[in-house]
Amino acid sequence: MASIRNSKSILAVLLLFLLTACVQPAMPQAETAPPAQAATEAATDLAGIKAYLLEKATALRESTATLRALGDEYYTLAEQASFDYEAFWANDPEGIQKLVFDARATWMVASPLYEQMEGIVAGTPSLAEFDVILDAGGELEDPENAAPYVTLPDGTVLRRPGNLFGVLESTLWGTFPEFTVPDLQPDYDGNGTVDFGEILPHGGVLKSAADTMDSYANELFVAAEAWTPTESDAFTALVVMVPTMSEYFGSWRDSRFVTGEESTQADFVVISRLADIQDILGGLEIVYSELQPLVATVDDVQSTQIATDLGELKTFVTDVYAQENDGKRFTPEEADLLGIEAQNRATAITGQISQVAAQLNITVQE
Repeated sequence: MASIRNSKSILAVLLLFLLTACVQPAMPQAETAPPAQAATEAATDLAGIKAYLLEKATALRESTATLRALGDEYYTLAEQASFDYEAFWANDPEGIQKLVFDARATWMVASPLYEQMEGIVAGTPSLAEFDVILDAGGELEDPENAAPYVTLPDGTVLRRPGNLFGVLESTLWGTFPEFTVPDLQPDYDGNGTVDFGEILPHGGVLKSAADTMDSYANELFVAAEAWTPTESDAFTALVVMVPTMSEYFGSWRDSRFVTGEESTQADFVVISRLADIQDILGGLEIVYSELQPLVATVDDVQSTQIATDLGELKTFVTDVYAQENDGKRFTPEEADLLGIEAQNRATAITGQISQVAAQLNITVQE
């Protein structure tokens, strides 16, 4: 009997539970965010972008510190010669030549280092000012994009002479005569003729531009240390910088590498713009590699396709650059066609990236 009573008791409890469940209103359930929205709520690990930027910024300021020291030394020797540059050169031609060549070599280390991080710096609104100052700013005639003043040791102010890499390049290789010593062209290679780059830099311009660039390189490093990349920053850098191929190819077309001696460009004269494009795309690949897991939450196939297309765009540029290094001289018309091809690829990639950003509700900054 006890077992029967226990069975009834259990049955009664079960019936009471069922009745209660039917009578009581259903408890509201927590809303589940759509997959794309849920993915963006969890912060994406973008530490690799910052680590890459800091690595390049560290190396850049090491190079600019060397360039600053060389500019200071050059200026001091010129000052000791009372800025009589003929006497300055005659006193120690081998030593002066070494200083100039060391400064050139250091510039050629610093410039690619910056290009490798330009995609991040120029594409991130909070850092973009450094790109104008260091590498992209124009001259006074383009005030919205002009680089800052450069003040020479004697107090002369160069009012927005252009970006600092450009000022130093034209000073060291002589593509802007006002930044060099007039009527003095040293025969560096001893072949008896005046060749490209056989100039003496103006001591005040070299020193001041190198000092100024080193200061901004250090400021950029500090800003990079303080910066925490967001998903919006990363998508913005890609959307802003990937579709700039026509601009870069146009600069290459107008440079000495295509136009030769007829070129009137004062910068981009010693490193092909194609090398710069490769470096920029390499940095952007780093940005995308950090975002790719997030993109895969929307469409795994598309996430891989974007990476593939970005890599193929870089390979396209690399192949053209390899032909140039092998001695092929492209015509301006060929450069335009190659630029159109690169731009078409870049535009398609940017469209995919923008689409994913919209699906993830991530703002691409203006």
